[in-house]
Amino acid sequence: MIHWLKIAQFALGLLLILAILLQNRGASLGGVFGGSGGVYLAKRGLEKKLFIATIVIAIFFFITSLSIIIF
Repeated sequence: MIHWLKIAQFALGLLLILAILLQNRGASLGGVFGGSGGVYLAKRGLEKKLFIATIVIAIFFFITSLSIIIF
């Protein structure tokens, strides 16, 4: 059981990294040091689905992490 949870956690970790990197929207090096680009108020279409998928993947990652600790 622990073996499968660790594999699932690894896969979810990779998916989470990928989902976060795909959300890089208009951010340049200046944005890292506090420079502001534009203000984005609403997420639409694919961007909204990617945002929700990132949240769901993060929740599953958290659940698998807790499961590994408990078992």
